[in-house]
Amino acid sequence: MTIIALGINHKTASVELREKVAFSPEQLSTALQELKHHPVIKESVIVSTCNRTEMYCNVEEANSQALLSWLASFHGLTENALNDNVYIHQNHDAVNHLMRVACGLDSLVLGEPQILGQIKQAYNSAKQHGGIRLHFERLFQKTFSVAKQVRTETDIGASAVSVAYAAVNLARHIYGQLDKTNVLLIGAGETIELVAKHLAQHSPKKITVANRTIERAEGLAAEIGGDVIALAQLPDTLHQADIVISSTASTLPIIGKGMVEQALKRRKHKPMLFVDIAVPRDIEAQVGELDDAYLYSVDDLQAIVSENMANREQAAKQAEEIIDQRTIEFAQWQRSMQSVDVIREYRSASEQVKNELVEKALNQLSSGKDAESIIIELANKLTNRLTHAPTRAIQEAAKQGDIAMVAQLKHSLGLEQE
Repeated sequence: MTIIALGINHKTASVELREKVAFSPEQLSTALQELKHHPVIKESVIVSTCNRTEMYCNVEEANSQALLSWLASFHGLTENALNDNVYIHQNHDAVNHLMRVACGLDSLVLGEPQILGQIKQAYNSAKQHGGIRLHFERLFQKTFSVAKQVRTETDIGASAVSVAYAAVNLARHIYGQLDKTNVLLIGAGETIELVAKHLAQHSPKKITVANRTIERAEGLAAEIGGDVIALAQLPDTLHQADIVISSTASTLPIIGKGMVEQALKRRKHKPMLFVDIAVPRDIEAQVGELDDAYLYSVDDLQAIVSENMANREQAAKQAEEIIDQRTIEFAQWQRSMQSVDVIREYRSASEQVKNELVEKALNQLSSGKDAESIIIELANKLTNRLTHAPTRAIQEAAKQGDIAMVAQLKHSLGLEQE
């Protein structure tokens, strides 16, 4: 049996190609059914996300070309369209790759946790379609265990490594719990969407989205249960916010020092946190000069992100050591499984010899022959039959001068001295 990992990801293929080989939920069900009946494949799991599509297959022979042909055919592509963009790992390397992916070491954002949930979902889908048997059950359970160990024993996911995540972590660091805070988000673009998603996990008392285009803001607010205001309403509502996070495409500042001064007066100088992650800046730098206003720019957050990324890279080295050890353990288990059939065959042959000689002895007893002589004859014949093959193997190894084989046979037969 050979375990093969075949796939493309954000490092090897453009988004256009990744889109073409991604599996929708409907396609995934059909694909898993096809792989279940594929003549080469014994077990299979498909992982399909926005950044990667990977096939993990347990095959009788190392035939990665058959997997590539199937993947290309399923999506209506030529093999040439994929050849230069796929990566293929086998056995030890395939196992190691799967564990690295599950731990977030192969992700666009180092250490991101979402991929583990996606792999678990892929495993469950494969199991529902009969694609999981003994080897992959063991492999994926081992992988989930490794990912948990890496999260527990390293800081791979402890630090913010995106500006959006860093902005929310900064707010949490200053305020502790956010459930009693009012948050104002200015803008409704991709960065603010990410901020909103991270914020929603901490359940602020209130989230308000301010944007030039109300319709765009309403869509984002609906996702997070927030309110919407127009940018023109900022002077009248700014004082209600404890935390302000801004990221727009404006070429001019949206919040000036004077507006913040008025807001602080209305708040009776209760402090405000301002996080400006726009370029050009949305909030005048002079706001940071006010006693009760704490202003952080995108450069401040980038410094945090860079430091945290260095911490994650250090944690990733620890994670690699854990993964390497667990990969070796899985390989040892695989090798032990390969011996099962040999052991079963050896025991069966020995049992057959025993049954044959016992039956003969019983027949002799029933015919009235001397019991003692029958027992001695049975013991001698059983000993001779069971020692015949090992004896010939030792003689042959000695004849060839294979001292290592003689020592191994001696060890196998339990003849080593204490």
